[in-house]
Amino acid sequence: MALRLRTDWILFTTIIAMVFFGGLMIYSASSVMAELKFGSSYYFVFRQVFWVVTAVSIMMLIKRTHYRTLQHPGFAFAAIGLVLISLLAVYLIDGQQHRWIRLGFVGVQPSELAKPALVVFLAYFLALRSRAINNKHTLIPAAMAVGLVTVGVVVADLGTAVVLMATAATVFFVAGLEWRYCLIALVIAMLGVVYAVASKPYRLARVVGYLDPQFTIVQHFDPQGRVKEYLKKSLVTKDTSYQGDQSKIAVGAGGVTGQGLMQGRQKLLYLPEAHTDFIYAVVSEEFGLLGSVGVLLAFGVILWRGIRATILIPDDFGRYLALGVTTVLVVQGFMNMSVVLGMMPTKGIPLPMISFGGSSLLSTLTSLGLLLNVSEHAG
Repeated sequence: MALRLRTDWILFTTIIAMVFFGGLMIYSASSVMAELKFGSSYYFVFRQVFWVVTAVSIMMLIKRTHYRTLQHPGFAFAAIGLVLISLLAVYLIDGQQHRWIRLGFVGVQPSELAKPALVVFLAYFLALRSRAINNKHTLIPAAMAVGLVTVGVVVADLGTAVVLMATAATVFFVAGLEWRYCLIALVIAMLGVVYAVASKPYRLARVVGYLDPQFTIVQHFDPQGRVKEYLKKSLVTKDTSYQGDQSKIAVGAGGVTGQGLMQGRQKLLYLPEAHTDFIYAVVSEEFGLLGSVGVLLAFGVILWRGIRATILIPDDFGRYLALGVTTVLVVQGFMNMSVVLGMMPTKGIPLPMISFGGSSLLSTLTSLGLLLNVSEHAG
């Protein structure tokens, strides 16, 4: 008798609700700017609808295909190989930003596709080597794969690189990596982040602007002001705290219940990237504390169902798959919200399922299709 699977309706309903709410907020956040720039207030919404249909279709296809089908070297190595090739291609094609591969009216960000690809690869490789996780024949190939993908991503997208590193660290730790290797990996990762920040003046300016906005500490070590002048020259805007300040104004203006849908003011050309990286600020202004906490709770549901699937699934591949997907989405979501609330330096990273962006939505729903699949088999 065939095993009858039950959909994880709690997780599935949460996903659909977040995607629908994201579309609503994209329209609210972008309608004025879209009307001014493109002559239609629905410009960004129509583009997002195309990606919603595509991404939901892929999610449902993955949901219906047994996750163990992916437990094959062909899938694992092909996924990571294609991502590495696309990261190299985008570096050559997009000579300025190193982010986009344009295919007609469609743009794809390989850094976003790296997330599900790395999760599948890690799940396969660590399940295969689960009894020798601390062996050099496991650590060296895995470190090379994670390192190559991270280096390819960090060139243009430090935030996504941090998400990938956090995901790999979590999966390795749960798989049983010894503490000494964890510490070595942590030191290497921290040095890598420091180098990535220092190598790009605009990144360094954002960090310094966040930690020392008045340059009080910097002037103590550099009384001539050369560092301050160097950092300011690297910026497109003269005020590194502008986005963060406008974001906090929006959050504070929302109060407990918010100004009401479409009634937010900061999105009216005050808050840059209102429909993408800072859409959580629009949510907070228009739906208040209740709306912002609601989004936070939605990610809490994903975390809960992901941990549940990780614990209940009987095989290592499914366990690492569920854990990897959960870590990617929750870490990225919390990073975005932390930036909006002024708890982290400004960093361009979208809020999964809420922010405008086709590649982000495609990556997110592909990953959630995997999590739904594992959750169904977890019982």
